[in-house]
Amino acid sequence: MKHTYILFAVLMTLPFLGITQTMEEINEPTISGLDEVAPFSEGFAAVRKGNQWGFIDQTGKLVIDFRNDLVWDENSDAARKDIRGIRYPQFKNGLCPIQKVEEEGIPFYGFMDTQGQIAIQPEYLNIAHFDEDKTVGIYCKRTFRGKNNFQLNIYEYTFTEVVVNTKGEMVWPIRDRDSILMTKRRYEIPELRASLVSKDLLAVKGDNNRWEIRRMNL
Repeated sequence: MKHTYILFAVLMTLPFLGITQTMEEINEPTISGLDEVAPFSEGFAAVRKGNQWGFIDQTGKLVIDFRNDLVWDENSDAARKDIRGIRYPQFKNGLCPIQKVEEEGIPFYGFMDTQGQIAIQPEYLNIAHFDEDKTVGIYCKRTFRGKNNFQLNIYEYTFTEVVVNTKGEMVWPIRDRDSILMTKRRYEIPELRASLVSKDLLAVKGDNNRWEIRRMNL
């Protein structure tokens, strides 16, 4: 009981010692008006306002401003390891997926670094998060072939599933991909048919939907 009286007396004297902050003042937010706060990953947490996301550091400071090119989907499929499985933006291996919608209305994917700068150009129709220093993506090469009678640009496309490193270098070709329709009405994000199972091994799904293991000689 004696200790309780002492504690009460100390608390009563705090205002007279110059400590006059209110509850609101000592709990002043570092950032407010957020619609969503994601968990921390690699020292950063994504925060959302409307359809835009930014990143805070572990002090609560907004270190990457709100932007609308970060990849996220509130209806994402958590079982997927590619673009369609990303619920909210996050960094892995210092990289976070971004997207750029080209003139065909089709999104291309790449990555930004922890400074918010583009580290890997958005040239992939689908790509997975990095596992250590590599990932798998479907690279789309666009070659301009002129304009049609309506003065719309005509492109020729080639698609290759590749292994990519964190520098954006395509370090291993896996297979050519076809039957990807590059018109907005009929376009679907193509499925990744390969995944990294170790530093040097790939699991690759064949046209018969059966898997095989391949070794990369990097």
